[in-house]
Amino acid sequence: MKPSKSLLLMIHFATISLLLNGQTKSIKLTVLDPGHFHAALVQKTMYADVSTEVEVYAPAGPEYQSYKDKIEAYNSRKEDPTSWKLQEHLSDDFLNEFIQNSKGNVVVLAGNNKKKTTYIYEAVKLGKHVFADKPMAITPEDYTLLLKAFEVAKTKGVMIYDIMTERFEITTMLQKHLSGDVELFGNLEKGSKDSPAIEKESVHYFSKQVSGSQLVRPQWFFDVSQEGEGIVDVTTHLIDLAMWECFPGKAIKKKQVGTIIGKQWATKLTFDQFSKVTQAKKYPTYLEKNVGKDGNLSVNCNGQITFDIDGVWSKVGVTWGYEALPGTGDTHFSIMRGSKANLVIRQGQEEKFIPQLYIEQVGKSADFEQKVKLAVASAAKTYPGIEAKMLPNGSAMILIPESYRNGHEAHFGQVTNNFIKYLEAGKLPDWEIDNMLTKYYITTQASENSK
Repeated sequence: MKPSKSLLLMIHFATISLLLNGQTKSIKLTVLDPGHFHAALVQKTMYADVSTEVEVYAPAGPEYQSYKDKIEAYNSRKEDPTSWKLQEHLSDDFLNEFIQNSKGNVVVLAGNNKKKTTYIYEAVKLGKHVFADKPMAITPEDYTLLLKAFEVAKTKGVMIYDIMTERFEITTMLQKHLSGDVELFGNLEKGSKDSPAIEKESVHYFSKQVSGSQLVRPQWFFDVSQEGEGIVDVTTHLIDLAMWECFPGKAIKKKQVGTIIGKQWATKLTFDQFSKVTQAKKYPTYLEKNVGKDGNLSVNCNGQITFDIDGVWSKVGVTWGYEALPGTGDTHFSIMRGSKANLVIRQGQEEKFIPQLYIEQVGKSADFEQKVKLAVASAAKTYPGIEAKMLPNGSAMILIPESYRNGHEAHFGQVTNNFIKYLEAGKLPDWEIDNMLTKYYITTQASENSK
């Protein structure tokens, strides 16, 4: 029997009501053990296809409270407030409760890295997608389990994806774009172990501001057996960028990696410095082995990795200090060496600690300025508003509109939207999967080699 017009209207308005209440959203987030502030940054913005209701499975305590405080601050801000509704499941047995009861289909992970690979594995076994902060593996044993997790994910038809925010930094995007201009850049050099074709260095600080407030770090963040050594942590971003820029859209497999050389060293913190960023009254027992006779804590957070992929040499490094000077912050250096020009990102005092991209000529070419103008004009079709400024030393600087400089925290929303596109397409590109696995192979092997 054909439904009446009144019944059809009732169904229509009921559907609209469900849409407005977010109950028909295709994605529901489950946040598992959010011990790192990056978990909250994923929710600093709203997403069209994501339910406003978010499950959280975690132990009660200061780490969860810090996460919740940030979400509540985003919900209550005056400009563009979010509207997240947290469904709290707090207990010491949170992981088992997650396994038994979770209804979300995308698990967000940002916390203790010692546990993260296990969380990834348990989530995909349940047929859930995983959106994980880096690093997804910090030891060779973790890497073996990660391989198994990707195999399970494939059989379950779900995705594992790590949060590579640095792909959305404007100077990096322009560096990648201009390296594809053969007339300007030429061909990517192969380089050597002692003079790599790609170099990337990242400088970070333990004391910092996040969303306008002093960041309180968990005490385990300073234990490399839980957080991971520096050589397996921030370097994941740098290795990711090296592959993403030098081999765009190409799958890099483990067998394409040749030499891997790793070295690492410690940063020392006084107890007062440790206390300021953790609010701890004393060192926890598990850190006492790293405390010297002077009472200072050694954190093995600095690292450097030199490696080659298909004979193209890269060097990446990360260093950590206690606190940046006023007006400064985390910094990034990067160079891609081409046969005709080098593309260099600097963020030092001369740049007022704002990342800037330079084009530096290799050799001498009478038409270098013309090549720069043509390349930048072409890039401006993708990035409207950028311009080139020739400098007295013969190099060029890219002038970038402020609208592109949205900051590190905004990149979490951008990478989340990118993941949502993959979810809607129903598939990750093969190169994304291969490159994730190769990236963590390099970091975990470099850690072992450095010892």
